[in-house]
Amino acid sequence: MPLPPHQPLQLAALKSLQGLGERPTAVPQPRLPDRQEDGPWHAEAVCRRDEAGLFFAPSKEPTAARLSREEAAKRVCARCPVMVACREHALLQPEPYGVWGGLTAAERRVVLARRRRRAAELSQGPVAAAG
Repeated sequence: MPLPPHQPLQLAALKSLQGLGERPTAVPQPRLPDRQEDGPWHAEAVCRRDEAGLFFAPSKEPTAARLSREEAAKRVCARCPVMVACREHALLQPEPYGVWGGLTAAERRVVLARRRRRAAELSQGPVAAAG
């Protein structure tokens, strides 16, 4: 089974953190996609290349450094041919950490909240106007 796109990145980030004396648990472990979700998009992901530290935050990362890193990760995502598939994977899992499909964890929480609100509105049906 091929590795998910960010797993090699996390392993590289973990090695770099260990070299700095950080504890190995500083980098959260990604959820591996279920076998049926393990699609060809993983192989096509641009992030599989060499941007190892961009997608997941080291522990105690200063805010300015985090924002800069996330913007750099989003630029990588913007040129990725499988960005939408990656984003949907992260929203369906849901992935709690990192930049996936051009969205940070906080941005994905907003998207999921909007989807839940929209689904609730649709399930209630049309509301009669008070009058």
